[in-house]
Amino acid sequence: MSARLLDGKAVAAELTEALRLHVAGLARKPGLAVVLVGDDPASAVYVRNKTRTAERIGLRHWQITLPASTSERELLDEVDRLAADPDVDGILVQFPVPEGIRRLAVVDRLPPGKDVDGLHIENAGLLAQKRDGFVPCTPAGCMELLARTGVSLRGAEAVVIGRSDLVGRPIARLLEHADCTVTVAHSRTRNLAEHVARADVVVAAVGVPGMVRGEWIKPGAIVLDVGINRLPDGTLTGDVEFAPARERAAWITPVPGGVGPMTIAMLMANTVKAAR
Repeated sequence: MSARLLDGKAVAAELTEALRLHVAGLARKPGLAVVLVGDDPASAVYVRNKTRTAERIGLRHWQITLPASTSERELLDEVDRLAADPDVDGILVQFPVPEGIRRLAVVDRLPPGKDVDGLHIENAGLLAQKRDGFVPCTPAGCMELLARTGVSLRGAEAVVIGRSDLVGRPIARLLEHADCTVTVAHSRTRNLAEHVARADVVVAAVGVPGMVRGEWIKPGAIVLDVGINRLPDGTLTGDVEFAPARERAAWITPVPGGVGPMTIAMLMANTVKAAR
């Protein structure tokens, strides 16, 4: 058996085209501001992809690039300026930020109604209670890909590997809301292979190349590989051993071209929602 690919690039293109048509009919175009602090190459690529997509679907967009020497106070002042700007509907601060700036201080400063990355404690609380708010983009994209399989999640065993505020914890909540029985594992989990082996759905989000061995995957499982890691030779790989995992799974995301494009599509959807 060879798993079917969950083509996030194709699904994201479909979603962003629908958003483009929707935005074209709006009298007021939604506005997205993306803040990049420092010169991290990977972050610069992510921000460039986000602003290009925003331009393609017709959003007003601003990229604010601040030097690595920016202080926490200066960054918070920039967030305050964007929060007060009526033209800006969504604010995204690209993480990681340079040393000396507290990530949670920045997250706490974001107005919940413009927090299109879904990180503010108010949005996290709304998600926990299954109420309407902004869902973090990568978990939202994962759920959209799961829906595309047509497989019922009710009663399924799901294992999430990783417990970050951006991916692990919110995707666990979303899977729980979808009536899965959810186990959250991490780098210190004992007998990780045993947890993965019983999972109908595996979400790997730890940032360790090949951490999830293909032989661990339960035959017929759905595998979402959120990890994107650059090897010494420059190639990109995920957290899952792709080739052997594909021989056992029913569905699997490639890296790149799986979850990554969905993250950007969901950011655009959240920005349109913020404007609405």
